[in-house]
Amino acid sequence: MDGKFVAYYRVSTARQGLSGLGLEAQRSAVMAYLNGGNWKLVGEFVEVESGGDDDRPQLAAAISTCHLKGATLIIAKLDRLSRDVHFLTGLERQGIDFIACDMPKANRLTVHIMAAVAQQEREAVSARTKAALDEIKRRLAEDGAYTTRAGKTITRLGGSRSIPTPRPDLGVAAIKTKADAFAKRVMPVIEAHKAEGLSLAAIAAKLNEASIPTSRGATWTPMAVKRVLERAA
Repeated sequence: MDGKFVAYYRVSTARQGLSGLGLEAQRSAVMAYLNGGNWKLVGEFVEVESGGDDDRPQLAAAISTCHLKGATLIIAKLDRLSRDVHFLTGLERQGIDFIACDMPKANRLTVHIMAAVAQQEREAVSARTKAALDEIKRRLAEDGAYTTRAGKTITRLGGSRSIPTPRPDLGVAAIKTKADAFAKRVMPVIEAHKAEGLSLAAIAAKLNEASIPTSRGATWTPMAVKRVLERAA
């Protein structure tokens, strides 16, 4: 291979991002594909995000770097990018070339067709689900009950007995627990850099260089490092 490349890796959880599970396999696939030739990897970006979410800052940064350095975006697997047809056509409009190591001969046209088929299937599933719910509602209105294929009888949809009472306190507690767990995992790395006498800004830069995302999958800032230190304290 020849030219400049920007690698984009996506993992689905913060734990995968910190442990390298899945991440190292993606890096290995990219390096194996680029093996040989006059090429240069001018950037690597790691996203901790759901595949169905197209609002991904690290991917946006990777695309921006491709524009800036005239590079090609490279991913380990095609599913690391969104299957949303509008997103992929957005890449096309921006003039970004990309390579998926598991499907290197795929061009923009074939990927566009695959994305369109995937999106159509999602829409069909949504339509089937809505139709099924409408049928249940109709049967409940006419007969007062609906029997599923498994033999379960439904007499109502929703209602106070089937919908739990909202507990905002549990939501806050869950967020705090998740943040505490993340701080505990990343603290050894931060403490090691702190022991070297590095500033908050320098520590943030080190974490970003190591492709370690924050708990929200974003890049590190001095304030983000400070919050983790305060939480650990």
